[in-house]
Amino acid sequence: MAGVTDRDFRRIVRRIGGAGLVAMEFVSSKHLVHGQPTQRRRAAEQLRFGPEERPLAIQIYGSDERTMAGAAREVEERRPDVCDVNMGCPANKVLKGCAGAALMGDLPLAARIVRSVRRVVSMPLTVKFRLGLGEESHRYLELGRICQEEGADAVVLHARSARQGFRGEADWSHIARLREALDIPVIGNGDVRSAAEALSMLEETGCDGVMIGRGATRNPWIFREIAARLPGGAAWRGAPPTLAERRALVLDHFRTVADRDPEPEALDKLRRFTAWYSHGLPRGQALRRQISELPGVAAFLEAVETFFDELLLDEAA
Repeated sequence: MAGVTDRDFRRIVRRIGGAGLVAMEFVSSKHLVHGQPTQRRRAAEQLRFGPEERPLAIQIYGSDERTMAGAAREVEERRPDVCDVNMGCPANKVLKGCAGAALMGDLPLAARIVRSVRRVVSMPLTVKFRLGLGEESHRYLELGRICQEEGADAVVLHARSARQGFRGEADWSHIARLREALDIPVIGNGDVRSAAEALSMLEETGCDGVMIGRGATRNPWIFREIAARLPGGAAWRGAPPTLAERRALVLDHFRTVADRDPEPEALDKLRRFTAWYSHGLPRGQALRRQISELPGVAAFLEAVETFFDELLLDEAA
């Protein structure tokens, strides 16, 4: 979720309600510990969070146990609620650095990394990984046992291989197998885009929790909707958001980005989030075509505001 679960989006999810734990976009241990001054400043800035974001996990990744231990010390100093080690990212630039899901091809190194981080952090430690590098090399059961033996408090399984990326369908049966194999909690991940799917994952796999990534970009209300359907969740208002709620959230988010970020960076972020926020809305495709041609943030914000105002007029008619 690099470039997505920044402070703005985490605060949005918290304001809506329902999420048990939010996670940062992952931070490079190499940049944080050994990077150039600009890289170190940027990585340190990523680690900033406010009390309103708790409970919160800081997520780190890397390919060297000493560097990961150094990054874990930085995490320990900031006292989040969870330290998470990413061993599941399938991005080529991460894999080429022998980090992320590449560690599933070197389980001894993966074990040393978990061990080195566990020695440094006193907070709960989680590890996120995939089924394996490819369909023929599923190693998640081995890695899960390693994480348990090295002191991880829970693991997260994205039920796809690294080679799949985000294509095809997640195979939840592997989450059930991992749950049966381990004594520590197992959190399921992959293809949860609705409250119904979250409940299905819990029922079908017996997992202890559900992690949602891409499903939250299109619908940040998903956590509220799930919480309303869980036992004891009656206090949550689980109804889908109204169009007026969507308009208020989107414009508040976008104005925050526009006021803070330089225009090229702001435009890139606004275009990405508009593609998600407009998904499934009437004339959403026309809006996405329109914003791809707009030259500046001011015109962008005007187009998005007009889009929602016209939808509200249609709804009232």
